[in-house]
Amino acid sequence: MSGSNRDGRRGRNSARAGRRRKGATDEQPWAAGERRLPLRTVLLVLLLVPSVALVALWGLATYELGNEYRVQAAQHDLKTTVGPRNAALFNALQRERRLTQEALAAPEASRTALIRQRTATDRALRGFEPLTSADTSDGQQGLAAAISRTVRVTDRLAQERRAVDAGTSDEERAFAYYTEVIAAGTEVFAAISRGANGEVTGLSQVLFDLNGAVDMINREDAVLARSWPSGRLSDEDYDLVTDAVGTHEYLLKSRVAPNLNTEESRLYTAMTKSGEWRTRVELEERLQASDGEGVALSPARAKEWRAAADASIARLEELIGVHSEVSNAAGAVAVRELKLYLYSVAALGLIAVVLVVLMTWRLTTVLRRRVLAVHGQAQDLEQRLPQVVTRLEQGEDVDVDAEVPELSPASDEFGELSRALNLASRTAVHTAVRQAEQHRGFERLLQRIARRTQLLIGLQLKKLDELERRHEDPQLLEGLFDLDHLTARLRRYEENLVILAGGQPRRRWRKPVPLLDVLRAAQGEVQDYRRVEIDVEGRPWISERAVGPLIHILAELMENATAFSKPPAPVEIKAAPVSRGVAVEIEDRGLGMEAEQYEAVNALMQAPPQMDVMTRADDVRLGLYVVARLSAGLGLQVELRPSAFGGTRVIVLVPQDLVAERPRSVPDAADRPSPEDAGTPFPPPRRHAGPRPADGSDGSDGSADLPVRSRGQAMADVTAPSPAPASPVPASPVPASPVPAGPPVPQTGPAPLPRRTRQASLVAELRAPAPQDPPASQAPSSAPARSGATIGAFQRQSRKNRAAGARPSAPGTDQSEPPTREDRG
Repeated sequence: MSGSNRDGRRGRNSARAGRRRKGATDEQPWAAGERRLPLRTVLLVLLLVPSVALVALWGLATYELGNEYRVQAAQHDLKTTVGPRNAALFNALQRERRLTQEALAAPEASRTALIRQRTATDRALRGFEPLTSADTSDGQQGLAAAISRTVRVTDRLAQERRAVDAGTSDEERAFAYYTEVIAAGTEVFAAISRGANGEVTGLSQVLFDLNGAVDMINREDAVLARSWPSGRLSDEDYDLVTDAVGTHEYLLKSRVAPNLNTEESRLYTAMTKSGEWRTRVELEERLQASDGEGVALSPARAKEWRAAADASIARLEELIGVHSEVSNAAGAVAVRELKLYLYSVAALGLIAVVLVVLMTWRLTTVLRRRVLAVHGQAQDLEQRLPQVVTRLEQGEDVDVDAEVPELSPASDEFGELSRALNLASRTAVHTAVRQAEQHRGFERLLQRIARRTQLLIGLQLKKLDELERRHEDPQLLEGLFDLDHLTARLRRYEENLVILAGGQPRRRWRKPVPLLDVLRAAQGEVQDYRRVEIDVEGRPWISERAVGPLIHILAELMENATAFSKPPAPVEIKAAPVSRGVAVEIEDRGLGMEAEQYEAVNALMQAPPQMDVMTRADDVRLGLYVVARLSAGLGLQVELRPSAFGGTRVIVLVPQDLVAERPRSVPDAADRPSPEDAGTPFPPPRRHAGPRPADGSDGSDGSADLPVRSRGQAMADVTAPSPAPASPVPASPVPASPVPAGPPVPQTGPAPLPRRTRQASLVAELRAPAPQDPPASQAPSSAPARSGATIGAFQRQSRKNRAAGARPSAPGTDQSEPPTREDRG
């Protein structure tokens, strides 16, 4: 038991190394770069990636539309705010420029109109100046710079006016300044005509061209206003006039007229066909026909020009007003449409995003549920199959259709996978059921063979008993006794097969048995029993239902202890009552085992496996499996520990419910160990007297009382010619019972068996002197030292007593339950 089996250990180490190599091979493909992701992670990726991408696209589109709406709305607001104020300042400066030119050309003329116009210009300028603080971040490009330039140029308006009033400024200087201020206003018109909306930008461009045409006519009017008093037009003025005429005609005919709507075209046609417009055009043509030469301008022509120019400018301003309303209305419509489009796209996009997210979440949830269903089937198979195997091992009948019913899954890929798992489950359970049935059949067959062998062994033991009674030859008896001992061991091995096959030994006891007799009975079933030393503290008794299994357990443990320790090292057996029952310690002096082996064996004792004997055929620890099976059935606690001698110490704890009280009918001396038994090696005889089973496993019915035979005691009453010496030399390997002092007690009943006096059958010359102090560890010899006379005397007296119907007895034997050969297990 304590010696390590090197071959078995090497095989276990090789198996562990093989499993490690196999595990490394199985994990190698994943270690090569492929990486597993949890199903939850995969489904979250499938859900989040398209959802996040769609949300990002929707957010980006909404942001772009919102930004465009914000820009167009800001540009429309700036156009409707800046346009009218800039137009008022623009027209006021145009009129002030003409009146200033007239005042400089004719100083004696009245300046009342000029003063009134300056007041109107100042009012328009005060309305324009707040535009410098307007928010133009989302406005048209260049608008803020144009407004700032206009305000900056108009800052010199008061200075120029004072110069004009003081006469320090001439016509050219005043004309250049006002033209510069008006050009700054034209840049404001150009800035607000550019926008993010193409349609509104086209309409604003027409409005800018109309204002340019008005500027050209006013510029022409200002040049002619300074020429009327002199009646002549200088070359420089002629160039300015012809340039202005050509510019406004181009703008009106080429840029404005083609882009007017129906209402605006009607106004434009009415304007160009009016008499004032024709008069102005005729005067311009005459000026152009002069070809740069001085042309006399009469006062009558001056009045015609004044009336025609004022009427033409008024009609152009009317057309500008109508077109401004059209442009502003188009801008407002564009902003509203863009706002509605923005809200619609944002709402529809949000709904689409929500629907896509919900659908993706739903699909991934369904996918996860179906995958988890398949995973649940796999887990159910993983849990169900061991449970079915456990139930089969426990002897239950398992219905395959009830355990794994057939499924009708869907026809998609998951359905095929579920069908495959269901088929695998049914196949696995069906295979387990078939294997369990085969295992049960093999166990039943093994039990039947073992039972039949046990019957034959019982018959063989009876036959040996008959031969032992019939023959008196010492050598023949010695052989018969050895054969009897081997047959008893063979019966224990057959019981091992029965136990491993799921059965139970048939030896039963009807009454409690002393623990000392149990230990001696177990000792009698060990091959090298002479090395076993028994020491029992107190007089504990064992319950009748635990006697047979406990004998078997102790015999297996003693056998292992003697097998794995080197002779002649003793195997010490110590038993004593403890708080929770009775503890039996079996300690050898072998090589011991390693820590992991102790742990494995103790785990085996705690949970013995339902093992198949065929699969454990090569295991040298079959005895430990038997011990684990029997211990689990009785509730014993078996633990293996390292011994102080280097070997192994086994502790068997018999629980209190298996410890019985001494029967009242048994004398107190019956369970008291003799001086020869306590603390010394007890070499049980080959026909050991121990507890007798009550099941008749040796072929008897268990009710007949067989003669009790105990070597060393059965011949104690043989008459000797002289009294026994004080310290006789043993004539057999068994310590004899104490020789009674004085004459024998007269018997009133049947004659008792004869008692043997040591060395009484030997002549004086052959008697050996008694040793003074024989060594305690000297192993007794197994060779018989009986003479034919003593054996014959014993046989004759035994037959005589049996014929008389008397029961033989021996001192120190439990008379409440006469032991038989069945005690040997």
